[in-house]
Amino acid sequence: MAQWHADTIESNGIRIHYTRTGGDKPPVVLAHGFSDDGLCWTPVAEILQADYDVIMVDARGHGRSDAPDEGYTPAHMAADLAGVITGLGLHKPAVLGHSMGGSTAMALAGLYPELPGAILVEDSGARNYMEDNSAEAQERRRQWHDRMVKLKGMSREALLDYARTNMPTWPEAELGPWVDAKLRFNLKALNRGGATGMDWDQILRSITCPALLLTADPELGAMVTAERAAQMQALIPQLQVVHIPGAGHNIRREQFGPYMEAVRNFLAQVTQGARG
Repeated sequence: MAQWHADTIESNGIRIHYTRTGGDKPPVVLAHGFSDDGLCWTPVAEILQADYDVIMVDARGHGRSDAPDEGYTPAHMAADLAGVITGLGLHKPAVLGHSMGGSTAMALAGLYPELPGAILVEDSGARNYMEDNSAEAQERRRQWHDRMVKLKGMSREALLDYARTNMPTWPEAELGPWVDAKLRFNLKALNRGGATGMDWDQILRSITCPALLLTADPELGAMVTAERAAQMQALIPQLQVVHIPGAGHNIRREQFGPYMEAVRNFLAQVTQGARG
């Protein structure tokens, strides 16, 4: 990790921070979930860096990226990511996203189909979960606001103890980056209403690159059901689905070995195909 490069780049009118492993290798862009940041991908990047140039992006309002007052929809974040890809001169990168980052990856592939070489989605169902202005979504955002205020009010040591107690199955290597992301999180990123123009069915139909969806167990907290995965496959015929049992929403943090096997197999398949 000592040789990784951190920098910012102007994208979509704001400064986006990223960390990059580097090297003349196929690029892989990592898009984190809500309230995480780029370095939450550290265990994944440490594995992938031998074969890939890994770019871990902080979404707007997260990590060390700018936090505008508004614009936290998947379309805005896809435009941010598109600017990073073009600004860094990345040619057809694979884009791996978790949760919110999975929505960003799918929006990117549907709205800017010429940019990604492939997308990999960790438990994200391409639905307006927090972005609409319904009473349910507003209440969900209020609950998230209260939770984030509570977490940000803790010391780092207290937050580590909280993580160990509440995520007992997570490896210790996951906890420090998770804690630091919560402390860096900007509450403006909760301003997620207004995704009135997100036609997810049309966006998914517009995805032309190879695609992988990683699912887990809804009874353990995973969001994408087998029914939703089948609906997504109907809209994206080339979508591969790999179910990883024994995990909830944070698949990689709960079943790291099987997760990395699925990711590496798919990346090898699409990068070899691109070279061929």
